[in-house]
Amino acid sequence: MGSLVVNTRLLRDAAVRLERAIGAPAPQCALILGSGWGESVRSLTVQRTIRYADIPVLGAAAVEGHAGMLHVADCDGRRMLVFQGRRHWYEGCGWEPVVLPVYLCVHLHTPVLLLTNAAGGIRPDFNPGDLMAIDDHLNAMGVNPLVGPHDPVWGPRFPDQTEVYDRALRALLDQAAAAAGCRLSHGVYAATAGPAYETPAEVAALRRLGADAVGMSTVPEALLAHAAGIRVAGLSCIANVAAGLADAALSHEDVLRAAREAAPQMSALVAAFLQRLPWSDPNHEQRRPQSPA
Repeated sequence: MGSLVVNTRLLRDAAVRLERAIGAPAPQCALILGSGWGESVRSLTVQRTIRYADIPVLGAAAVEGHAGMLHVADCDGRRMLVFQGRRHWYEGCGWEPVVLPVYLCVHLHTPVLLLTNAAGGIRPDFNPGDLMAIDDHLNAMGVNPLVGPHDPVWGPRFPDQTEVYDRALRALLDQAAAAAGCRLSHGVYAATAGPAYETPAEVAALRRLGADAVGMSTVPEALLAHAAGIRVAGLSCIANVAAGLADAALSHEDVLRAAREAAPQMSALVAAFLQRLPWSDPNHEQRRPQSPA
């Protein structure tokens, strides 16, 4: 298992190298595409692609359904970063591969981050293929990437987490869903460490705690990005019914199959959201994250 403490020096060195490769102008938005969301790249004009395997610290994606590609892309003439796939805490490589995308956003002053994932549905009205905007989260991972000596790049020592998922961006997701003809619910996402799926007892406990969906990602990136001053939005594709709520056993293959079937509406929602994003936000400068030293 990798270190419980983020090595900021490694992140800084990798970000400097990536900055040279990405070039100017600085991206105005970044996407991290989780399981099943990779098709969203098709709605963008990709200018350059860098394999995760060629990026120091990040390394090749190790989970099926995660392409492991960083794309420098264009959306209506505006530049953005698209991480097609993510690294996970349960892979045992420490925090650095998980949080490098967020650190790069801080380094490049990228003000908006959209996080996506596939999740198990806990709420009774959820079915595979449903989409959920994340309003809040529960960190049930038992770990936190802010543990360790304080680094000002992540904001204050005790960052406020009252509104991790930006209220205005959530409203834009609703507008985008209406434009794309997608049904979009809202709810609370719970993250567990994985890689085992949750037991029925754990799902029941999470439900009593207020969780609507559960997965194994997203929360570390969200809490770090928000702490560092980045505006965060989150989307879950409900890829299966969580353990104990249906008779079938859970499998990653079923998750990927459900996500593939929902891919067209997922891509349409992401594209519509990006088209509505206020790239010329007058408060852009005030919201910019602090650059790493």
